[in-house]
Amino acid sequence: MTLVDPISDALVNIKNSDLASKKECICRPASKLFGEILNVMKEEKYVGDFKFVEDGREGFFTVELNGTINACKAIKPRYAVKKDEFEKYEKRYLPSKDVGIIIVTTPKGVFTHKQAKENGVGGRLLAFVY
Repeated sequence: MTLVDPISDALVNIKNSDLASKKECICRPASKLFGEILNVMKEEKYVGDFKFVEDGREGFFTVELNGTINACKAIKPRYAVKKDEFEKYEKRYLPSKDVGIIIVTTPKGVFTHKQAKENGVGGRLLAFVY
């Protein structure tokens, strides 16, 4: 099996496991970027704890699911966004105002779009969750 976009595959795996009412999900292959995305999702209470497991190959994450995800997908292409352009993408990817998050990678780290606005930084869109 070839992976075209590991982040997209992992997010779809999380969504499908959540919709099937599973308590835990295994996401592979693991990467630092996906670990940062999981950290943002954990801070926003979309997933519970997660743990990196080294298996001698690429490793994987085990993720506890809360049952709070309606949709989560990777955003492709990864649009470059300036610090004052987030509203356009909020309207495109989120169902309504103040519902859900867009995960953004910036030069200062991986944040939600709200945190990126507060910090006054732009970046590239990675994913959305609501």
